[in-house]
Amino acid sequence: MSCPIQHTADAPLNPAVKPLEWLVGSWESDGLGQGSFPSIRPFNYTETLHFYHVGQPVLNFMFNAFHPDTKKPMHRECGFIRMEPGTQNVAFINAQNTGLVEIEEGELNGLELTLQSRAVARISFAKEPYVQQISRTFRLKDGKLEQTVFMSTENQPLSRHLHITYRRTAP
Repeated sequence: MSCPIQHTADAPLNPAVKPLEWLVGSWESDGLGQGSFPSIRPFNYTETLHFYHVGQPVLNFMFNAFHPDTKKPMHRECGFIRMEPGTQNVAFINAQNTGLVEIEEGELNGLELTLQSRAVARISFAKEPYVQQISRTFRLKDGKLEQTVFMSTENQPLSRHLHITYRRTAP
């Protein structure tokens, strides 16, 4: 199952998510992303991101990671981003193809969004060790979007897991 892009071009951006407008569009990795974690071998990947809206007070998103050499799909995430009215508080609701579902919350500060997991759930037959916490930052700098993800598991403390920079491919 996928999260198809159903962008409604004629729908105006809902004012509730106007502060996140800088994310809207399609993005593609600008060079290779780097993945690492204390319990795995370092790896590289490419990724496409799509942040879009349909006029509701929410942004929709879909992330697709690929093996840099074979171009085979690796990791997928999709979900929604909401803002608490009258604040800079943001909720990031995310489902992953690994069977992980999470809610991250954080704060928007200009062109930087910093999030921390508030709830992490997984399918009953998820692979161990279980993810316990995720934090991520999106930052727009010089027209490029950067994402950094930290993760902890049952037996590893919060450690940098992913880092990638993207260039916008479509508004």
